[in-house]
Amino acid sequence: MTSASTPFGFAVPAGLQRLEHRASFGGWQDVYQHDSSATGTSMRFGIYLPPQAAHGPCPVLYWLSGLTCTEQNFIIKAGVQRYAAEHGLIVVAPDTSPRGEGVADAESYDLGQGAGFYVDATVAPWAPHFRMQTYVAEELPALVEALFPANDRRSISGHSMGGHGALVTALRHPGRYRSVSALAPISSPMQSASGQGAFSAYLGADRETWKPYDACELIAHATERLPLRVDQGLDDEFIDRSLRPELLRAACEKAGHPLDLRLHAGYDHSYYFVASFMGEHVAHHAAALKASPSL
Repeated sequence: MTSASTPFGFAVPAGLQRLEHRASFGGWQDVYQHDSSATGTSMRFGIYLPPQAAHGPCPVLYWLSGLTCTEQNFIIKAGVQRYAAEHGLIVVAPDTSPRGEGVADAESYDLGQGAGFYVDATVAPWAPHFRMQTYVAEELPALVEALFPANDRRSISGHSMGGHGALVTALRHPGRYRSVSALAPISSPMQSASGQGAFSAYLGADRETWKPYDACELIAHATERLPLRVDQGLDDEFIDRSLRPELLRAACEKAGHPLDLRLHAGYDHSYYFVASFMGEHVAHHAAALKASPSL
């Protein structure tokens, strides 16, 4: 019998290798590794199973991390487990790119391993493995919903490059997510130095092929008006040259797309900023995930 104060047991699903298993706020913070058909590599993801998962399927919040991160940055620094346990949400945080021997890489921190930009690359040497959009939007949710006590109610969020990934993934897949949010996202990679470099490498020189991975471009043609929740620190060192929240505001105003953009004096780009607003973001998603769907 599982007591209210003791994390419930959970067997390792077939096809997965459990790398970490830690009790946290009445649930489990685990890390798994599996063979990915999308990337053709082993992939890792963190998953927090709240205590409510012992009694039935729970909704899932997907989190996409930023440049240079693995799943570890978020699960260690964001403090998400406390809020996920409070609201009964599973939280899934994948790695930011494929990795390993034979996987293309670059010396720059904003290209290659740790910098997948959540696109499906089409240009060599990246195309064989860098298919992160397919991984986070299709393969990973299918795996989570098949092997864990998860239902099909999904939300998505992320930070920096992962904020870009969250906005783009939700906009590319209308009806799939109940809510979307981002902290300090790269609002328009097409108008960001690091985004332009990554997109030209992964997708080629034709800028038309970049548009399906740029939130500001997608907003102009969105068929679903899923509200965007964005928090941005005003002392963020990347705000002017990479993040550019004013571009997201302008795109939403032009298209009539709902945007809740919150600007915070004194906050930078670090996980001190992320952790400061994580509770609000989890509560935002919990409300959407538990609400009855609109007809």
